[in-house]
Amino acid sequence: MKAFRAALLRFADDGSALYDEDGLLVVGPDAQGGQVVRAAGAWSALKDNYPGVAVEHLPGRILAPGFIDLHVHFPQTDVIGSPAEGLLPWLENYTFPHEARFADAAYAQGVAEVFLDELQRHGVTTPLAFCTSHPASVDALMAAAQRRGQRLIAGKVLQDRHSPDGVRDRTEQSLVDTEDLIRRWHGQGRLGYAITPRFAPSCSEAQLRGAGELAARYPDVWIQSHVAENRDEVRWALELFPDARSYLAVYDGFGLMRERAIYAHCIHFDDDDRRLMRERGAAAAVSPTSNLFLGSGFFDYEGADRVGFRYGLASDVGGGTSFSPFHTMLAAYYVGREGQTKPGVSLKPGHLWWQHTAGAAQALGLDRVAGNLRPGCEADFLVLNPGATPLLARKTAQARDLDELLFSLIVLGDDRVVERVYVGGAAA
Repeated sequence: MKAFRAALLRFADDGSALYDEDGLLVVGPDAQGGQVVRAAGAWSALKDNYPGVAVEHLPGRILAPGFIDLHVHFPQTDVIGSPAEGLLPWLENYTFPHEARFADAAYAQGVAEVFLDELQRHGVTTPLAFCTSHPASVDALMAAAQRRGQRLIAGKVLQDRHSPDGVRDRTEQSLVDTEDLIRRWHGQGRLGYAITPRFAPSCSEAQLRGAGELAARYPDVWIQSHVAENRDEVRWALELFPDARSYLAVYDGFGLMRERAIYAHCIHFDDDDRRLMRERGAAAAVSPTSNLFLGSGFFDYEGADRVGFRYGLASDVGGGTSFSPFHTMLAAYYVGREGQTKPGVSLKPGHLWWQHTAGAAQALGLDRVAGNLRPGCEADFLVLNPGATPLLARKTAQARDLDELLFSLIVLGDDRVVERVYVGGAAA
């Protein structure tokens, strides 16, 4: 076992932040040989419980759970910051041409290492990632994560229509490839597979039906896609599926709405859509930097909480503008202030942090597994330095309570705050 003494941030079952200014985190092996949290709490209460265990003292530092990114595009690592008039032109001019390069396994392997390095540098220990339509892209990313011992969920994109040569797949083969990839990677170590229709307009009815059949055959895999991101996209989806009540209902009609289903954006919803999310147990990946960058709209936090469905935060790189959870949390704060049905929602700092950790884990069906520092959780955690820059050090030193401390980090923080990353109990 290993023990660390520093300030300690974690979350209660109701999502409230638990904080010990002088805390102790103890990690050690579980019955399966993985590294998990054995104890977390106040130093004064726990210090005598682990005689013989060496304690590393980290004064002035904060121990926090690793961040979870609920929606990120591995092959769009080099697409960040590409100018476009909106979502659909951005896909056509930048994303699809770049993703076509991932047919080359060697190229995919190189980008996989850069992608995982960037996530790690920013403190993200569990990503839910899109690959491309090429099986080699999944193999590259899964293998790279497996070598690092990292928890990762990813999947091959399905897109058999309205897509250019180089990324468009063939319906039957795409489903065969998906099942092969599930069998090869799902449940291997800390890896999970996600059935990944790109978005309904890119998939034929036969492909969506086949994806739903795979989801029924493999109920413990994840599902991920996009929905209701952009008004032009919503209009297009309803033209292609005129019998569906809404864009979201298209997925439900093919059996793709259930627990472990994560839908990115969920902006242009009505209450019937929100109730459908709640009833099926699906969750939204809120992607504020992407939505602001592409001018897509604002996730309605007030509506989500009023009706009651799960959500968490996501970078959505490369439509998103940064791998940084701090930038994502700050953008979510802007969205709460400006973009609601009832304006002026002020998202609390602890809640913003919860959305990127324990709340995101709950959305994935991984609560008490990832995204938290409570006994039994996997030992993915960060050592944060609240004095990483001169201005941040000055601001955090004046914090009167936890909200002020966390908000200072959200507003002024970046990758420099992330001093160390532990993956499965080992320094990464």
